[in-house]
Amino acid sequence: MPAPRFVEQLNAQIGNELAAHQQYLACAVHYDAETMPQMAAFFYAQALEERDHAMMMVQYLLDTDSAVVIPGVPAPLSSFDDVVGPVALALEQERQVAEQIYDLVRTAREEQDFASEQFLQWFIKEQVATMSDLLAVVRRNLDDVEDIEEYVAREQDSGLDDPTAPRVAGA
Repeated sequence: MPAPRFVEQLNAQIGNELAAHQQYLACAVHYDAETMPQMAAFFYAQALEERDHAMMMVQYLLDTDSAVVIPGVPAPLSSFDDVVGPVALALEQERQVAEQIYDLVRTAREEQDFASEQFLQWFIKEQVATMSDLLAVVRRNLDDVEDIEEYVAREQDSGLDDPTAPRVAGA
């Protein structure tokens, strides 16, 4: 059974992951409206990934007979001045989520909750992101969205599922 303090913090993280899902969805819609299908697809995929992260956490709590609380989330920012804004926001969000995951690991260690710490190892591995590279490309090609689209199409993940990922609730 996870430590009560860890359970409380993981439930809060479920909200953080769902907020990230909503924010990426808003970014995807922005790019869809700008007729940038590669960027839209990239952010739609990111949104689904964040949702899955939340549901992995839900499944962990269910598997350990812990209380699951789905918190409300603030509305995402949905209006951007240019094609750079959503990526810059996403990079900041990725950095925040990484810190939140590291805080969860610290809590698990402090509580000597070894199973929960082990559960989080996959999320630590996931924090290696390419958002900073994408931001550099978008800034460099601000006036040439076709180059941005080309970059995203070329660099997108192969779509292979990670067999070491925790189970997603409802999947």
